[in-house]
Amino acid sequence: MDYRADQGTGKGEPSTGELGSARLNTGAQMAADGPAGSGSEPTVHRAQGSRSAPFVLMYHSVTPYTDDPYLVTISPGRFELQMGWLDRRGLRGVSIGTLMAARRRHCDAGLVGLTFDDGYDDFRRHALPVLLRHGFTATAFVIAGRLGGHNGWDQQGPRKELMTARQVREVAAAGIEIGSHGLRHVSLTGATDLALQREQLQSRQILQDVTGTEVGGFCYPYGHLDRRVLDGVRGAGYDYGCAIWASELTGRYALPRVYVGEPDGRARLQAKRLRHRLTCTRALPLDTDALAATQLVLRRSA
Repeated sequence: MDYRADQGTGKGEPSTGELGSARLNTGAQMAADGPAGSGSEPTVHRAQGSRSAPFVLMYHSVTPYTDDPYLVTISPGRFELQMGWLDRRGLRGVSIGTLMAARRRHCDAGLVGLTFDDGYDDFRRHALPVLLRHGFTATAFVIAGRLGGHNGWDQQGPRKELMTARQVREVAAAGIEIGSHGLRHVSLTGATDLALQREQLQSRQILQDVTGTEVGGFCYPYGHLDRRVLDGVRGAGYDYGCAIWASELTGRYALPRVYVGEPDGRARLQAKRLRHRLTCTRALPLDTDALAATQLVLRRSA
């Protein structure tokens, strides 16, 4: 997936227009990408009074790099700085399973969900040591049918190795939650019912066999989902699902996440946290004071 739209404009800043419209994508923008509510409720951008969506950061690959056409890679040094920013602010990075359990007990203050999509081998080499130094955990969403393979779905490359079954077991033993990213990393909204069942149910069974533990989370490839795809995740026995963007389906089975890239230093992370509070709430009028504060942070980061 190409995340250039999330990298913003000029000097690595998000545009103020993007901050205002805030990706409240419904209908045409991301027709099938809308996150989903839990149970039978199509819960929408939750208001502060009814618990807004948790703050979840989305990573992919952490490794030294020179070529990154899809903007899925972040350097180890930048990742270390970002985790240090969380730590110094008294925030703690946790897996989504831990975060959701804490929310059920209403004790999730100060917790930030950390997710790593695709199951790249560089996670265990570059990201995991940083997480352990800070006392953080995370969720790695692994592609069950590509263990030990590479990112063949990214046509432009570069090729990145994926963790083997043994390596997945190793990171799970280190305290990382393993979730499913499907079998092959394909968009699910156009899949047949049988293919959808395989992607969701069979991938979960494979990863449970690999890790010897329950797999509670599913991450939608490309962020593509609709009601049928969401119902499949619930029916396959998952406890939650991770999307990308907020939409009319946002809820436990389609948690919106915040893209994090190489340009994101302290000021940009703070701005993205503020923007998340604005965008992942239910049909609230735009808080102009909060928007102004977000834009001020961005100007200072220029």
